[in-house]
Amino acid sequence: MKIISILSFLFLVPYAFAQQAPWGRPDIPVSSHDRVYAADQTSNTVSVIDPANNQLLGVIRLGDPVPGALSPLYKGQLLVHGLGYAPDSKTLAVVSAGSNSVTLIDTATNKVRATIYVGRSPHEAFFTPDGRELWVTVRGENYVSVIDPLLMKETRRIEMADGPGMTAFGPDGRYGFVCSSFNPELAVVDVASHQIVKRLPQASPFCPNIAVTPENDEVWITLKDTGRVQVYSAKPPFEQKALLETGPITNHVNFANNRNGKFAYVTIGGLNVVKVFRRDVTPHLAATIPVGDLPHGIWPSGDGSRMYVAFENGGAAAAIDTTTNKVIADIPIGQTTQALVYVPNAVPDGPGTENLVALGEAGNITRLQLEAAGTAFPNARASVAVNSLGLLDLVEIAAQGLAPRAQYEVYLADSNHPPFGKRESLSFLKTNPDGAGIVQVIGPLKLLAVRSSESHSTPSERFLIVVDSGDANQVVLRQSNPVSVP
Repeated sequence: MKIISILSFLFLVPYAFAQQAPWGRPDIPVSSHDRVYAADQTSNTVSVIDPANNQLLGVIRLGDPVPGALSPLYKGQLLVHGLGYAPDSKTLAVVSAGSNSVTLIDTATNKVRATIYVGRSPHEAFFTPDGRELWVTVRGENYVSVIDPLLMKETRRIEMADGPGMTAFGPDGRYGFVCSSFNPELAVVDVASHQIVKRLPQASPFCPNIAVTPENDEVWITLKDTGRVQVYSAKPPFEQKALLETGPITNHVNFANNRNGKFAYVTIGGLNVVKVFRRDVTPHLAATIPVGDLPHGIWPSGDGSRMYVAFENGGAAAAIDTTTNKVIADIPIGQTTQALVYVPNAVPDGPGTENLVALGEAGNITRLQLEAAGTAFPNARASVAVNSLGLLDLVEIAAQGLAPRAQYEVYLADSNHPPFGKRESLSFLKTNPDGAGIVQVIGPLKLLAVRSSESHSTPSERFLIVVDSGDANQVVLRQSNPVSVP
């Protein structure tokens, strides 16, 4: 019995002292000193969660919702999108793609320290492991903006292929890996010299997210346009190790190590799931976790016991127990959330609720579903979120199961059954090579939030349908009943 106990202990040792992303540190147990932050693109807020009780504490308001944010005199931030944090957990970096900025926030007080403006359409920002530099990928141009967080200004630019998507650093700080959103190229940068030392082929052009394992042995990138994940070695010569078929609208990836092993978690927006891959010599699917609508940002707790994921079309975040791969909490957050990060020991002392405001109108989200209409695309479906902006609303439709590289037209219709009645054109939906696509529409669309019944509809109610843009009679998606009203 003693021999068995010793062997059992030795077997568990590697994971009892597991390292977690992104800094490769030993476990830091979940506590009320930690914070989960979510970047809410439509409400222009950062949602702040206490993971000790999985409660929303409030939001940091960086700007106003549309249409007020479109004024030429507007001074706030627009399209709050990306998140990163310093290795000492004291500074949160928030990228706003529409106002070309990165905002530095004190995590203990939720107070804005500075706003630094960079080039067109920045996407993500992250600190080097020594905390001395903040690298911001300027996706609308062709460079990474290197910012000194003490001087709070740009100090240099590292030229890339057009459309750098995101930077991830190995825990040892030697290399930065920069994927592209417009070109099939992954750049490996020597951090000390700021020089590109290797250019690696991406399997497709559109990479929105990248992460390096806490062991500093692998680089994982997501390919949103083709629904795949590509895995490289994090050491020279940086060879490809795997190319995984993951699913439509593959968004973000991150890692958790626990007593069960080493795992990668990938958000699959088109399927409304998180896929879990065991990180063996050849990664293989270990679990599929059903979650909310259009899962996007994802990040582990400091001890890897939980994985937090934000739902772009759900107005919520979820906590997943990584030992059981079950959702243990759903938490309301802001609108059209993109990135999410977990920051251990963000608030060393006190409640950490200063400068937070209530969610307010940003919590007013209605969710509905579109289902296949006809037999042309029997597996087609879409999740829809109606985000209240006050007098107006932003509707986001995330579809999958349609023809690849095709164009469709979105209509408001009098009915969700043939012949659908009078139609009003709203927008066009273009699909990726994997037959998935996302489109947003702004307007007075609260009429979509009226509860439906199978037997009748109210006179003011309208329905969403999606048709082939080349044949208006071919309806491929129709709004299903009933509408989900919170």
